[in-house]
Amino acid sequence: MKKINNLVCFLLVIGAALLLSGCWSKKELTDLAIVAAIGIDKNEEGRYVGTLQIINPGNVASGMQGGGGSQGPPVSVITGTGDSIVELSRKASRKLSRRLYYAHTNLVVIGEDLAREEPLTTILDSLERDAAFRSTAILVIAQGSKASDIVKVLTAIDKIPSNKIIKTLKFTERTWGENIAITMQDAIKILVSPGKELVVSGFRLSGDVDKGKKIESTQQTEPSSLLYAGGLAIFKNGKLTDWIGGNTARGSVFLLDKLNASAIGVKWEGKDEAILYELIRQKTTVSAKLEKGKPHVSIEVSAEGNIGEIKVPTDLTNPDVLLKIEKEIEKEIKNEISIAVKQAQKNKSDIFGFGDALHRTNPKEWAKMAPKWHDIYFPEVKTDIVVDAFIRRTGLRNAPHQINK
Repeated sequence: MKKINNLVCFLLVIGAALLLSGCWSKKELTDLAIVAAIGIDKNEEGRYVGTLQIINPGNVASGMQGGGGSQGPPVSVITGTGDSIVELSRKASRKLSRRLYYAHTNLVVIGEDLAREEPLTTILDSLERDAAFRSTAILVIAQGSKASDIVKVLTAIDKIPSNKIIKTLKFTERTWGENIAITMQDAIKILVSPGKELVVSGFRLSGDVDKGKKIESTQQTEPSSLLYAGGLAIFKNGKLTDWIGGNTARGSVFLLDKLNASAIGVKWEGKDEAILYELIRQKTTVSAKLEKGKPHVSIEVSAEGNIGEIKVPTDLTNPDVLLKIEKEIEKEIKNEISIAVKQAQKNKSDIFGFGDALHRTNPKEWAKMAPKWHDIYFPEVKTDIVVDAFIRRTGLRNAPHQINK
């Protein structure tokens, strides 16, 4: 009986071994060109131009260990041209001794001119279909420049330029609130939704572009060129239609319920920006309903933060004073949101998802409105904005220095 059991175990092991796939699909690192970012533009002939940022593993590793001043650049850039995204990628392979590998591509940059001319769904279609391409790649628009310029510039602190862009976008989203990081997957979901339009962060380039492509630029205390977060790009029917920035952008991020932190200046004692409110958390709720056959949207915002700075004499030990300051903060937040709504209505682009909110509460009526939502109904939507701001702390001192003089 024992021999039979041993024989059965042996046959099971042999059978399992036959089912193992082994290393039939292995890829050697020395045979791969790892693409960190891709920039897409169109040339004068109307053909797509792809700019691929490829990692040089040896140079990145030596730079991470310190020194690296005599090493080559951490990335190399090649371009490909074609009538489609797939064609430009395959044509670019003629310039490489390695296979293009998109599994680590974490950034997609679209040129502003192309974003205005062609729907993003057409551009992103091939990228989404590719099983090797990461749907979590961050999408940005090259504001005021070509995508190729953004991809080609080297950065000083972060060895991989694409990482610098992504980290900058995420950090400014967490600390300032005028930008949002949106993945390619999320962008496509919004683009195919009839009740919401897309909003994407832009990235700008300052300084000398040609010098920024050279590694010597990164070895200066002040680089020859600089990549930095720009405004928010508003889309309609998949095409870029307008840019917003400043308080309008922050009001939009408020409404999108993606504002993590910011610094809000309010008027006090007749002086603008006299008190700075450091927002530490917020929650925005949007609901929609029909009133006499017309859509009506209610916006409720709860905000919590600390007093970060005071420029005029103020008694923060007085509860009544704190209540008045909170009212001023609520007024400022409400004003920013109101301006953001008006700007979106002007562009006839429902970037806030009011249509989606109406769809959830009135699906039958929404079905009738959907075809004309952005052009007819959304610009006329009435909104009620209610803001509740709370001051959690006043800092390490209550009385500002001006009182002591």
